[in-house]
Amino acid sequence: MRILLSEARPDYAGYVFPYAVWGFPEEGDSPARALELGFLPSSRDLSRWYLCRQVRVPLDGFRPNSENRRILRKGEGIRSEIVPLADFQPTPERIELCFQAASARWSSPPTRDRIESIFRAPYTTHVALFREPDGSECGIVPLLLDGSAAFYSNAFPRVGHPFGSLGMFLMTETVRLLAEAGLRHAHLGTCYSNSALYKTAFDGVEFFDGLRWSSDLASLKHLLGRQESGVGHLLEDADWIAAFLPGGLAEAARDSRLRL
Repeated sequence: MRILLSEARPDYAGYVFPYAVWGFPEEGDSPARALELGFLPSSRDLSRWYLCRQVRVPLDGFRPNSENRRILRKGEGIRSEIVPLADFQPTPERIELCFQAASARWSSPPTRDRIESIFRAPYTTHVALFREPDGSECGIVPLLLDGSAAFYSNAFPRVGHPFGSLGMFLMTETVRLLAEAGLRHAHLGTCYSNSALYKTAFDGVEFFDGLRWSSDLASLKHLLGRQESGVGHLLEDADWIAAFLPGGLAEAARDSRLRL
């Protein structure tokens, strides 16, 4: 993978002059490898990726915990399956379901063309479908599956469904289905706000902190907190280093997989 560094807004007070890390796959690079390195796709043709604080669920030996089981019980009667994209028809009714969900949840207004493009690009290889007992669809989740890795890119729960936690049910049941299918990791997107902590509801969940995959949720919450009040680099944060990097910077540098 080739890397470009895209300048972001500097913080002179904290002596931070940041670059966003963009990855461009080369021949032989796979989506699974990019996900493992901490990247998520930033283009639907998978030609560009971005390094970020993302969350993944290890699926080897996965078992729903008590909170997962509570959510799954609330969705009893809803049938689910993961199908290859080739077996999924983006009918007007399905696009409308997705459009209504995106209109209610996305920060920027969607268009139907934008929704349709999700189901036309390499960004989506499979779809998780959710149906009521009467056969009507109540949720659609586009997925990128590659090797033993999956990326849960979007979720489209039916707007106005009587089950208020339908979105969380879609995620929990999809993770369960992916584990049942024998995959190793389900990547659930980024976590840059407390409102995204719902993605950490699974036992063994990990996040990428720029150095490694970590299962220490106290560290994640520290990072979320310092977004509001912290200045300077994370690797200049003595409290974080003392609490979450016991080997110090020297050991972190020795273990780093990034070299020039």
